[in-house]
Order: sequence, then structure tokens, then C-alpha cells
Amino acid sequence: MSERLEKVRRELEQYDHPLVEFSAHAAEKGVELQICLKHSVPGVETYAVNLHPREIDSPQFTWNFQRQLYDCLHDYLIEMFTRNPQMKAY
Repeated sequence: MSERLEKVRRELEQYDHPLVEFSAHAAEKGVELQICLKHSVPGVETYAVNLHPREIDSPQFTWNFQRQLYDCLHDYLIEMFTRNPQMKAY
């Protein structure tokens, strides 16, 4: 297992959430971070984002990772809307 993947997994171990679970997997370049609901809901997919080697190797990785994780959680929840005023069908 790659050093970068282990680094991301160690960082993820510090986070726990009642609604979602986090995982990290080797990607072609870097590491893929995945976020999914602990209890599946029809139509809700797993959210995935690639962490590039330069992000993981950064001396500021811990802080940048937290910001990116929180941004991903925000995006993931927003993507779950089934209706909002910006959707053309409404």
C-alpha cells in the first residue's frame, strides 16, 4: 500500500460522522477519497474526489485536507437535492 494512501487513511481516522462514512482508495494518480451515506437512500450515490500527490505531500496537508473534506461534504449534501429553484424542471 502506498505511503500517500496510508497518510490519507490515518487522517480520515480522526473523523467520524453519524450520517456519512469516509474511505480512501488508491487511484491512478494519488488517492481517491469517497464519502457515502451510512444508510443507503435510493438515488444517492457515493461522492468521490481525487487527492493529487502534491496535495498529500504538502506540509499543510492536515489543514488543507480538513477544508477539502468539509467542502466535499457540503457539495455532497447539495447534490442530494431532489428539487430546488435552480432546477429547470421546476
